[in-house]
Amino acid sequence: MIVDGLREAGDFELSVIGDVTGLARQVAAFNPDLVLVDLENPSRDILEGLAHASTPMERPVAIFVDRSDDELTKSAIEAGVSAYVVAGLQKDRIKPVIDAAIARFQMFSRIRKELDATKAALAERKLIDRAKGLVMSARGLSEEEAYALLRKTAMDQGKKMSEVAEALVTAADLLK
Repeated sequence: MIVDGLREAGDFELSVIGDVTGLARQVAAFNPDLVLVDLENPSRDILEGLAHASTPMERPVAIFVDRSDDELTKSAIEAGVSAYVVAGLQKDRIKPVIDAAIARFQMFSRIRKELDATKAALAERKLIDRAKGLVMSARGLSEEEAYALLRKTAMDQGKKMSEVAEALVTAADLLK
């Protein structure tokens, strides 16, 4: 039904995997843009295997199941599944579910990227603060003066402040 629904919905290149044995290897070989799964009765083992096989953090995954329970639904969502549809496999619903899975995947991808960028910025800030403290201690400068010195040094060397701070912190650690 998924294949028929996709053929009616548009021009898609489809690959069908009929056996879940070696699923990770098979999905890796196809390297699809999207993974759709139709399972009559999912188990936690199948969902975990699917999570490893389809790398849902890298591509949208939509699962159609005939029946489920709270634990399986939770496991699927925690594994990164973008759409988990219970007793809802109908040809005319496949394209909207795919669209929703892709949109949800893209939203979470943006959130993950923003979180990674925020973590990196925080790590840089901590490194700069540590370097600033070292400069304040070694040169007897105020916080503003230490920051200005780090900024000037970075500009003079054509580097980012975090790079100068990292070099200073590394040097200080070596001298301890």
